[in-house]
Amino acid sequence: MSILRGKHIILGVTAGIAAYKTAFLVRLLVKLGAEVRIIMTPAAKEFITPLTLSTLSNHPVVSNFTNEEDENAVWNNHVELGLWADLFIIAPATANTLSKMVSGNSDNLLIATYLSAKCPVYFAPAMDLDMYNHPTTQSALKTLQSYGNVLIPSAFGELASGLVGMGRMAEPDEIVNTVENHILAGLPLYGKKILITAGPTYEAIDPVRFIGNYASGKMGFELANSAANKGAEVILVSGPTHCKIDSNRVTTHAVFTAKEMYKVVHQHFSSVDAAILSAAVADYRPKKTALSKIKKTSESLLLELEKTEDILASLGAVKAHQFLVGFALETDDEVANAIKKLKSKNLDLIVLNSLKDFGAGFGVPTNKITIIDKDLNQTKHPLKTKAEVADDILEELIKRTHG
Repeated sequence: MSILRGKHIILGVTAGIAAYKTAFLVRLLVKLGAEVRIIMTPAAKEFITPLTLSTLSNHPVVSNFTNEEDENAVWNNHVELGLWADLFIIAPATANTLSKMVSGNSDNLLIATYLSAKCPVYFAPAMDLDMYNHPTTQSALKTLQSYGNVLIPSAFGELASGLVGMGRMAEPDEIVNTVENHILAGLPLYGKKILITAGPTYEAIDPVRFIGNYASGKMGFELANSAANKGAEVILVSGPTHCKIDSNRVTTHAVFTAKEMYKVVHQHFSSVDAAILSAAVADYRPKKTALSKIKKTSESLLLELEKTEDILASLGAVKAHQFLVGFALETDDEVANAIKKLKSKNLDLIVLNSLKDFGAGFGVPTNKITIIDKDLNQTKHPLKTKAEVADDILEELIKRTHG
């Protein structure tokens, strides 16, 4: 899943031969999950048709302040468009458009919308090399960046004139990469690596039976999604679950047993900045696992159990720079037991939830938590969706690691 998923993007298309590339750019942005609306300058329609771009974006293309073919049409509100956008990309940005952006000459809908926008603006210049190298163009590039706009650099290559040099518009994938990287660099967890565990573990009795629990893995997957959306690189170690995650910033390792989870977690712990262990790891496993199915031959069956690896305590014992977060699911003396776990396992935060709280615990889409830090400060949260709970936990982590 791209960081652009769910973003509202205005694409401004101006009158240059590179406008033909915007068909590929729109398709790529939509494929990444963005909602794209397109504003063309009137002359841009000579290079690519509005029909092509409206078909690819699934939205009508606008070009003028009013629809001249319909005298009863409502005007195209540039203020509303500018406020709708999360991002504004102008590609290609011709020398003429760059000049108007600098001067504020809003004689077309695109420039008027640009002047109304409150969001980050990215521009990809495209023109012949002498136009690109002209002092007025170079001055415009510097001025626009001083206004806070983000330059998507032109490339060196063959131009429409047949000359070779600077001025070629960046390719669509380069434009997207520049925008994504700029957004990521501004996120609070960019450059950080976070390890997250999720789901239950299954401890085999025989080839067809196991000891497990009702954990769905949803809380851990929401934590991974929230961390990735905040810019982190995430290593997600999950027991058996039906949950899925679609993010190019999350690497998932599937495990079954506590021993497998212990091994994978320790393989990665030294390289991470923080670890959040939300998995419901089985406390015990059969001391011996039958190699074939146990037949039902008696009225009772005795299993000898042994403790599984205490993954959280083992990380607390070896942590150096890492910020360590654990979970406590309790039914009695909730706060006291959570604090005992926080101290004994050398945690920085513990997230407490109680099976006594309606709507919290396993198999439900909501949770109700209390966050306790190592100074025993308690922050209580009302019942929320697990996605909202994940955001709350990550915000507490950010507050304590970026302070």
